[in-house]
Amino acid sequence: MLSINHLDIRYGKKHLFKDISAVVHPGDRVGLVGVNGTGKSTLMKIMAAQITADDGVVSKSKHFSVAYLPQEPAIINSGRTLYDEAENSFGDLLELQKEVERLHNRLGDADPGSKEFEEILKRQGEIEQSLENSDIYTIRSRVETVLHGLGFIDDDMNKEVSSFSGGWIMRLLLAKMLLASPSLLLLDEPTNHLDLDSLTWVESFLQDYHGALVVISHDRTFLDRTTNQTWELSLGRLTTYKGNYSRYIKDKDERRRIEKASYDNQQAQIRQTMRFVERFRAKSTKARQVQSKLKQLEKIDLMELAEEEHQIHFSFPPAPHSGRDVLMVEEVSKGFSNNPVFTEIDLQLQRGDKVAVVGVNGAGKSTLLKILAGQLQADQGTRRLGSGVLMTYFGQHQAQELAPEFSVLESLSHVAGDMTITRLRSLLGAFLFRGEDVDKKVSILSGGEKSRLALARMIAVPANCMLLDEPTNHLDMLSQEVLQEAMRQYDGTIVVVSHNRYFLDCFVNKVLEIRNGKAALFDGTITEYLLRQESLEKSTGVRGAPETGSEPNADIHLDSKKDKRRREAHKRQKRRELAGPWLKHLSEAEQKVEELELLKDELEAELADPELYQDQIAWGKVNRNYNDCTRRLERWMGRWEEAQAKIDRIDEELNSV
Repeated sequence: MLSINHLDIRYGKKHLFKDISAVVHPGDRVGLVGVNGTGKSTLMKIMAAQITADDGVVSKSKHFSVAYLPQEPAIINSGRTLYDEAENSFGDLLELQKEVERLHNRLGDADPGSKEFEEILKRQGEIEQSLENSDIYTIRSRVETVLHGLGFIDDDMNKEVSSFSGGWIMRLLLAKMLLASPSLLLLDEPTNHLDLDSLTWVESFLQDYHGALVVISHDRTFLDRTTNQTWELSLGRLTTYKGNYSRYIKDKDERRRIEKASYDNQQAQIRQTMRFVERFRAKSTKARQVQSKLKQLEKIDLMELAEEEHQIHFSFPPAPHSGRDVLMVEEVSKGFSNNPVFTEIDLQLQRGDKVAVVGVNGAGKSTLLKILAGQLQADQGTRRLGSGVLMTYFGQHQAQELAPEFSVLESLSHVAGDMTITRLRSLLGAFLFRGEDVDKKVSILSGGEKSRLALARMIAVPANCMLLDEPTNHLDMLSQEVLQEAMRQYDGTIVVVSHNRYFLDCFVNKVLEIRNGKAALFDGTITEYLLRQESLEKSTGVRGAPETGSEPNADIHLDSKKDKRRREAHKRQKRRELAGPWLKHLSEAEQKVEELELLKDELEAELADPELYQDQIAWGKVNRNYNDCTRRLERWMGRWEEAQAKIDRIDEELNSV
């Protein structure tokens, strides 16, 4: 167990943490959330003892081990190979194995009848028993399983660690932590350097992990699948919620509604009492009642409404009109140093297509995006733009090309045409530049801030085709949701490279997969694509689309359209049989929840009326009705969630067949 006890950190007048306390128990799965700048990484570093806190602020049980994965990878200069570095996670066990070998050699030199021989034999037995219980003989398979799961291949095993890039070093550090199996894993943005295949593998691994977990992530799907608690850092305070991120969002809204209603009730009572006091203060016949009312006020535990984070809204202007065909590439191939990345890719995008480009790291996603944007020349093949196409492109290099002498606001205004100052500030706010931040010089911005500014500049340019490479890497959840909703409403064409599934699922209608040097285009959302890939992997034992006989369009690569329609009709019939009763329960619960929520809103409006408190009998009746309505609403919400969960499970089972 690890506990945080009354942690309080202040910088000048600003509180980073206001007397926060929390406990991590064995097996807990915690998502640590909050907008950028609230101190999530700082809190995690304090828990990991990377930052020193006052004595007694952080305490943990004697045998409770902690491992910490930072956002940025540490440099590894061990001189070891990839496999040896990963195997070193079992250093203690390997050292015991070496000790057994040394003891075995000593036995050969010792007198069998001596006390030394007896002691060596005893120690050797103890160590061998310990090694037997630790499954030391499965180390190689465990190391290879984790490394393969994180995207390393057999050819990587004997490469020196120093030959890998920062993203792959981060994967190695994560592999070592997973292999070491500590009591508590502290993971700060572990998904930043993972592709979709590795991401889903890590999720599966963590779901079966026996230890505790605290994770910071801006990937909502990852949090939903790996956590069952949520800690929210906001305005210096830590609030604990049961459930994953999606449950936290619902519970937070409900908690705020209840707190607001209770606060309004209390304020109405106070105003009513003060009116009585002011009216009768001067009358001697009412002195006793006045004093009684004042004592009642003194005993009230005054409620405070929590401050809310600043809400941001942004939308794209209408996309300039273009022809139906937006972007066409034919037989495009590209390689580097005589090593082909991909060959003979064909792609035709039409107005309104919103395409996610996916594939393992190194498959060529960013390379293809640069070719589509005209930033990189293909080795062979053609690229053509349609009539009236205005294209913008966001890649990592734009951040380095920003003029350092301009302020953030000036840098944006130079490309934003006739956009008003209010709209410029709204756009910058969506990318975390708020208040005085817009007056900062570009020269003093961090790498992440420059990337966000470059993204804002790209979005400010009128276009009907946007190409984006990992646009959410430096955005918090709120900013992701703002950008996500803007992209959903955008009426132009989008091609985006990202592994953030929740972000993509809101607006993507096609998925372009690059695998083994080939490309295949799939109709549907990211979730539909992943379900299809999971089904394919279960049936063939191979990840991804078949390498032979496959067509770029995924809807015609396995069987005839007639067979497909027959299967879908059978699936619909099966769904009606299995889910029918639950769909009925769901419909009934939805209707009841809607009715009770309307009734609750009406009762809250009545309770917020100060005149109600002049009639204590009427107030008591309304208050009882409100409490009864709240209890009934909770019961029906529970029934609704149960029915929806059953239907979701049936759909998952049917989709996996």
